[in-house]
Amino acid sequence: MSSSLLFLLLKLQIFFICWSESFSINTELETLMTIKESLDPENRVLISWNNHSDPCSGVFEGIGCNEKGFVSNISLQGKGLYGKIPSVIGSLKSLTAVYLHFNALNGILPKEIASLTQLSDLYLSFNNLSGNIPHDIGNMSNLQVLQLCYNELNGSIPSELGRLKRLTIVALQNNHLSGAIPASLGELETLERLDLSFNTLFGPIPVTLANAPKLQTLDITNNSLSGSVPTALQRLKGGFKYINNHGLCGTGFSDLDSCRIVSNSDPVRPEPYEPINNITSRDFPAESCGDADCIKRSETSTIGLAFVMIGVVSVFSVTGVFLFLWYHHKKQKIGSTDESSDKIKKVYRKNYASPLISLEYSSGWDPLSKGVNEDFLQSFMFNLEEVERATQCFSEMNLLTKNNISANYRGILRDGSVVVIKCIAKTSCKSDETEFLKGLKTLTSLKHENVVRLRGFCCSKGRGECFLIYDFVSNGSLSKYLDVKRGSDHEVLEWSTRVSIIRGIAKGIGYLHGKKGSKHSLVHQNISSEKVLVDFRYNSLLADSGLHKLLADDVIFSTLKASAAKGYLAPEYTTTGRFTEESDVYAFGVIVFQLLAGKHDITQLSRQWIETASLKYVIDENLEGKFGESEAEKLARIACLCTHESPHDRPTMDNVMLELSDKW
Repeated sequence: MSSSLLFLLLKLQIFFICWSESFSINTELETLMTIKESLDPENRVLISWNNHSDPCSGVFEGIGCNEKGFVSNISLQGKGLYGKIPSVIGSLKSLTAVYLHFNALNGILPKEIASLTQLSDLYLSFNNLSGNIPHDIGNMSNLQVLQLCYNELNGSIPSELGRLKRLTIVALQNNHLSGAIPASLGELETLERLDLSFNTLFGPIPVTLANAPKLQTLDITNNSLSGSVPTALQRLKGGFKYINNHGLCGTGFSDLDSCRIVSNSDPVRPEPYEPINNITSRDFPAESCGDADCIKRSETSTIGLAFVMIGVVSVFSVTGVFLFLWYHHKKQKIGSTDESSDKIKKVYRKNYASPLISLEYSSGWDPLSKGVNEDFLQSFMFNLEEVERATQCFSEMNLLTKNNISANYRGILRDGSVVVIKCIAKTSCKSDETEFLKGLKTLTSLKHENVVRLRGFCCSKGRGECFLIYDFVSNGSLSKYLDVKRGSDHEVLEWSTRVSIIRGIAKGIGYLHGKKGSKHSLVHQNISSEKVLVDFRYNSLLADSGLHKLLADDVIFSTLKASAAKGYLAPEYTTTGRFTEESDVYAFGVIVFQLLAGKHDITQLSRQWIETASLKYVIDENLEGKFGESEAEKLARIACLCTHESPHDRPTMDNVMLELSDKW
């Protein structure tokens, strides 16, 4: 074969590769338009997606591309999408990340998504997806994060997840999953967090899972698991959460009874494992053959393959020549494209570098710029990229509340936990670096079951903001349970729940105040029904505890207007201008009256109680008489004492807690 012919064939091969890539890119455009029709059937959100633009030019909202011009990232979290995930998504072979969480997507999770073998992050949480988790998901060899929590998924957890050797985080909580926990999950050497809480799983905890080397968090709360808890899970300490699994037993775990000895007559549920000899016909070809028969088939296959190869080469050559001529003509027509090609490459690189909003990532603003040596701050520090990812770049869909001082966003961290991120402008914070750092130390030191936990913080020099990351409390503030009208959809708190909430608030304030004479006491300063949060068990938690330690004095003063208007501010503040433990006690007394009455405004009611000592002026009519009279009278007396005009006549929180702990 002559050298000129070899050179021509080489050019044809190179061109064919380039042409095939161009064809693939055009196919990806068609695929994206199909995805758009399925995710956004009424074209309300993905308006920028159209047939006349390059998906990698930066025009397509939420699309990032790699340097070759292939779609590598879909970031459409918190956009209000309400359609279905189409099966064609599996044809975007270069995808490395899919962020579709915090939408209203419905339908099943298509098994074709398992074709995305380059995918590392799959975020589909907080949607309305239903059906089973595809078993084919075990083919996604590069998958590291699997977020399917807060959906309507059912069926069992695929044991094939155990084949994903890079998997670090699995979040499947708050679905309708049933069956046993696959023992294969314990074979994942990279697994760090596994959240299976709030499902209907049954059976024992696999021993293999307890021995997973990097496992730090295992949450199986609210299932129907049973059997002996492996002792190896003690190493997780607080990272192992197991309450509300009434069939579990074990030693070395609080709230678990010791396991009884099982007799031969007792029925035993099988351990959820897969024996290695459990081989099915899927593992072998449908037909078997003898040696001679196999040889004949092999010879026939070889001859057939030769003819096929000859045909393919012929078609390739003819097609290649035609395309080469077409390409040469096209190139002459449009002239040199070096400049535009460079621009496109720059766009590709920009999209590939950061599918999320790119801002200045800084270790912190001025208070932290000199370096933080204290371990307590190092362990609580987040970077801005983590905050952006959690809030979907501060999406309006995730905005909870906003005022002149701060904004609260709901977010989800990479480990699957739900948080609230409070954003505070730098101008609202203390200007003195030492005082600011001291305030952060105070906030990170607060640890109590009735105080909302601070997970961490981030100070961004680029954005000029401080971010405080708190645990998310599911049922919101106590305020929404006040002024509930009869016949409305809003929940009326039962009497026992109100009493429990009052006790929780008292414990939280008592913790902040500390023991009498303690050097570490803390005055909350801004207690109100808005600052009392209620979790899914109706436990009460104090929010924003110690926040004033970070805020500038004029900002603190401006926050008092709302408290004063709603009656939480103690009367002596107008003359002393100081916050004390007694002023916290006053605000607590107001909240007790509010819970008794079920109303925000209790000024007139409390006065009538003081004058007449009659419960009819106080107790919420929505209770329909279902309350304990002696309890109500005692709580009303406590509320009266706490809201006494003179701060010296108010009880301490220690005394209040003693009163509340006595039998009624």
